[in-house]
Amino acid sequence: MPVTGPLTAEREEEMIETREPVVTEAVAVIDKALARMMKRELVSASEVSDLLLDLRSLLSAVAPTTDA
Repeated sequence: MPVTGPLTAEREEEMIETREPVVTEAVAVIDKALARMMKRELVSASEVSDLLLDLRSLLSAVAPTTDA
């Protein structure tokens, strides 16, 4: 949902409520990847890239947009 005016307390609360489940999911993805990676000595660049892309996708899905 695009932001079309000043950030009101109601809009800020809505953004926080939307963001919380996504942040929780991102932390779960990080925890799972860390558990797998900690068991190994080497981790390929492609595995790290995949993890970062997964996190970016999760977090950008709820990033607010601004109409000019």
